[in-house]
Amino acid sequence: MSKIVGRTLDFLETFADQKRPLTVSEIARRLDIPASSCHDVLQALLERGYLYELAPRGGFYPTLRLYDLAKIIADHDPVVLRVDALLRSLRDKVDESILLSKVSGMGATYLLSIEPSHPLRYLANVGDNVRSLHATSAGKALLASLDEARLNAYLKSASLASLTKRTITSKPQLRKELAAGNRRGWFLNREESQEGVTTLSKRFVWASALYIVTIAGPTSRVVPQLAKAAELLTSACKLLEAPEPSHSGTG
Repeated sequence: MSKIVGRTLDFLETFADQKRPLTVSEIARRLDIPASSCHDVLQALLERGYLYELAPRGGFYPTLRLYDLAKIIADHDPVVLRVDALLRSLRDKVDESILLSKVSGMGATYLLSIEPSHPLRYLANVGDNVRSLHATSAGKALLASLDEARLNAYLKSASLASLTKRTITSKPQLRKELAAGNRRGWFLNREESQEGVTTLSKRFVWASALYIVTIAGPTSRVVPQLAKAAELLTSACKLLEAPEPSHSGTG
């Protein structure tokens, strides 16, 4: 990544993290960069209207221009426009977190995170990558989509770290788990990546790209409704994979 692009993103994320106005020296200290480099990024954001100065020596803070720009982008995201209503309906039926991730190569990135009504919930940040492929239901869904050569290459180099006492650390056992998930049509993580958390995931293909939908929540709530959740998840992904109706006319 370009250094200046990385610093600009670090800049904005620092404001989100601190949630308050920051001076140039504070930003430079938190990002561990020279004040001169900090000033270059700051000046560019000021000139483009993304930052403003509260008062002399009063610190800087992002303007709502960034919010407005992000909202326009989000409101026209073609994937979110397609899946949002259906996944919110799925959330309403199971009342657990619903996550959408997009697969790219050997990774997957969260595009959407819809929260349930419960105060105790599973959280995932949009833009984060799915981690620990061997221990998460989304990761298993990704691995099980690989052809034999790519799966063999992954297993040859992968270190199946133990995250909980239920994590699968045996490569032959992981192969069996992936095959079982493919036969079943969905993938399960029952406290393999985090104690007390159960998730289930299913893949769907749209526009020749691979996506994964995940239901996630506390084991105490997810397991009692596992069969229902798996059925609803399967139905949702079937609808998402269906071709969109043609709107072409004949006259």
